Amino acid sequence: MDVTTVSRRWRDLLPDQRRWIARNAVVTGIANLVGSAAIAWLSVRGVRSVPLWSIPWFNHPSTITDTVGTFFFLPLLTCLSCTTAIRSRVRRGHLTSLRPSDAGRWLSRLPAGTLRRGVTFGAITAAVLAPIAVILLLSVHFAGMSRPGFIEYKAVLGVALGAVVTPLIAVRALADAVPAEGQALI
Repeated sequence: MDVTTVSRRWRDLLPDQRRWIARNAVVTGIANLVGSAAIAWLSVRGVRSVPLWSIPWFNHPSTITDTVGTFFFLPLLTCLSCTTAIRSRVRRGHLTSLRPSDAGRWLSRLPAGTLRRGVTFGAITAAVLAPIAVILLLSVHFAGMSRPGFIEYKAVLGVALGAVVTPLIAVRALADAVPAEGQALI
């Protein structure tokens, strides 16, 4: 999807849809900043520095494994929370849904169930971004970082990744068939 297509799709959204996505992008950004920093802080307690590579099963965090994990889990969790919020707003009449075709070819192909869609979105995000991140970190001869540096890195990564995936997840959620009250789309 090129910039022109994204711009056209954004203009095609109704004002209430654009407002909701923009307002909640800020909320999501704050949540990603705090959440990513908190998770990073918890994962590096008692560690002076975080290497580029290590085996996570031995309680040694690494930049690579943590980054790839973020690429998967942040879209998954964002999909679960954002889709639930949008469905509730649409059901109450506070937000207008989209026709499924308005989500675009790629987004409309994602599964209808929230959990399956989140897992799929996380897997696609990790598959696309992990090789780029690994190549980038290796190409700059990245050796690791201090504990505070790692926490800052994870906070910035969470905000940046959320800024990319949240609007896409929101548009796809707006194009969902709204389930009946009490019915969950898993």
